[in-house]
Amino acid sequence: MDKNAAESTKGIYGQVRQFRDKPDLSSELSFEELRNKFDTSAPQAARKEIASNPATHGSATRQVVSGKIFKKCKSATFQIDGATYTIVASPPGGAGAPREEAPRPPPPPAPRNGTPPSQHGSLIENQQGALTIVRRSSSRSKAESCSTPTDEQLDSLDLDTEHLPAVDTPDACDKAALRLRYLLRQLNRGEISAETLQKNLQYAAKVLEAVYIDETKDRRVAEQPRAQQSTLHMRRLRTPCWARCSVEKPNEAKRLADEDDELSEVQPDAVPPEVREWLASTFTRQLATAKRKSDEKPKFRSVAHAIRAGIFVDRIYRRVTSTALMQFPQDVIRVLKTLDEWSFDVFALHEASSGAPVKYLGYELLNRYGMIHKFKVPPTILENFLGRIEDGYCKFNNPYHNNLHAADVAQTVHYMLCQTGLMNWLSDLEIFATLVAAVVHDFEHTGTTNNFHVMSGSDTALLYNDRAVLENHHISAAFRLMRDEECNILQNLSREEFREFRTLVIDMVLATDMSFHFQQLKNMRSLLTLAEPTVDKSKAASLILHCCDISHPAKRWDLHHRWTMSLLDEFFLQGDKERDLGLPFSPLCDRNNTLVAESQIGFIEFIVEPSMGVCADMLECILGPLHSGGKGPNSSAEPINEESAASEPSKFKIRKPWVACLSDNKKIWKEQAAKDAEARAKQEEENNIVPPTTEE
Repeated sequence: MDKNAAESTKGIYGQVRQFRDKPDLSSELSFEELRNKFDTSAPQAARKEIASNPATHGSATRQVVSGKIFKKCKSATFQIDGATYTIVASPPGGAGAPREEAPRPPPPPAPRNGTPPSQHGSLIENQQGALTIVRRSSSRSKAESCSTPTDEQLDSLDLDTEHLPAVDTPDACDKAALRLRYLLRQLNRGEISAETLQKNLQYAAKVLEAVYIDETKDRRVAEQPRAQQSTLHMRRLRTPCWARCSVEKPNEAKRLADEDDELSEVQPDAVPPEVREWLASTFTRQLATAKRKSDEKPKFRSVAHAIRAGIFVDRIYRRVTSTALMQFPQDVIRVLKTLDEWSFDVFALHEASSGAPVKYLGYELLNRYGMIHKFKVPPTILENFLGRIEDGYCKFNNPYHNNLHAADVAQTVHYMLCQTGLMNWLSDLEIFATLVAAVVHDFEHTGTTNNFHVMSGSDTALLYNDRAVLENHHISAAFRLMRDEECNILQNLSREEFREFRTLVIDMVLATDMSFHFQQLKNMRSLLTLAEPTVDKSKAASLILHCCDISHPAKRWDLHHRWTMSLLDEFFLQGDKERDLGLPFSPLCDRNNTLVAESQIGFIEFIVEPSMGVCADMLECILGPLHSGGKGPNSSAEPINEESAASEPSKFKIRKPWVACLSDNKKIWKEQAAKDAEARAKQEEENNIVPPTTEE
């Protein structure tokens, strides 16, 4: 530190010692008032005092806290009436110096009257170094008041919304946070009315919106061009550090959200740990509120806090049907309350929605997982997209491969994502792709098989060279639909996100081709036998969608039987076409020679049961580490659907409701097969009886 910088340092430290014990410096002094008091008070005497004791400054500056001396970095800290003031001295290029991407302009020249530079800004500078004064409240009771509310506080909480503070006042954040905690607990207990829930959630949402509006104003200041940084530098202490980071260190934004560190530009050795912690939690907010009136909007202390609050509100919204973006009929809302069940009644949804199950179920799922907000999907565009998808499923009036089947598969995929914990393993974009793939996986299905298209030489088979004919068409037609501006739900994805999304959807839908079935299971079984298997996310999602596509035999009997009859109707219609074209009957397509019960028993034993078994093993393999590791990046505080077995108490298990359904359905089909065999034997016996001839 040269002579000029040393003189500035001595002057400030002298002013600190001069005023640290004066009673007129209350903890409520603003930064400007404190600075003015320092700058207008006898600096000469203080300068002499510190100059006589060189141990209080220089490269081994001492820190004074409540009369005790601690060896620290180049900073001094003192307490006045419950508030702590810290002066940090930082030479250019040193540990405490603010890092700049471009050379900083020279400071303004000192006035002729000899007034110290500190009177011209909150940052005391010269060409060699800088000093910064910061302030915080050291009251322990205030910090304790921000902690998680106790059960006693929650029990005594009144949910009345008549006398709540205005949403743009500082007290609103605390009130909203406490009510959200209480609402979440009451929802878990099922002890809250819909009207009370709605009013309190609306209040919390308005508080978050008010804070967001206020924060974006500060962010605009930080996003000014670098040419204006000399002016912005004088306002650094009034700008939140997360906003400054977007200009000075754009790569720090993600790390700030992860680490909740508002002062990432301060190197670890620039200030003591306790000072850094204090700066991150209090200092930015204190300066932001120094000149703020009591009726101004509150601020979150960091971006991470705002994100957590948003997620907290979103979790509560997910527990009820969201109707803010598109109005749902009451009958649809009633049916969707059972959306998380394995044997969801999609036929009831079809009736309640007046024949539009894909529209409401698809919209609900994308909204429930936050995809509409995350990827900025315009609600009208999404509604148009789902309506056109529904129309495509109804194009050929298929008994089975129609909009009902699409809704059923999408709901089953939702069960796999939500109830097993798979959503904690996938990214937002992967969840988005999985849900959309489930919705469009049989789009514009013709009601006939790939084999029929190949044998009849259809235009679709010619277009796709007899390879996965229908699956290729489903994908191509769906993405062609999304090129329409009125149906483009991907319009706000980046180029990289779109490529990843498209690749995932293509992989998943192509995997629903039954000709890939045995190879797909074989590959996954082989992978799971490895000591440390690494499952590719695309392959995992593809297997999930394939299993959900053939899962109706694993549902409740009444649902499965209805699906079976619809599928057989479709097969028989194809058989009629094959007969008219002079083609051989495809399996199960001859309505006069199909053994229904036996075919379903074989389908369950050789196709569905092995598929669901491999799928369950894969889920336990990939989700086990998330469970054993405690908390992953997206994991909840509660364990993921665990069934602890007595023989292997430490092995992670998922619930498998399909096991019981498969067993019950197979048993019923076997009983039906026995009856059918008996009836056929009786019929053959009657046909073999020769009627007696009558003599003339």
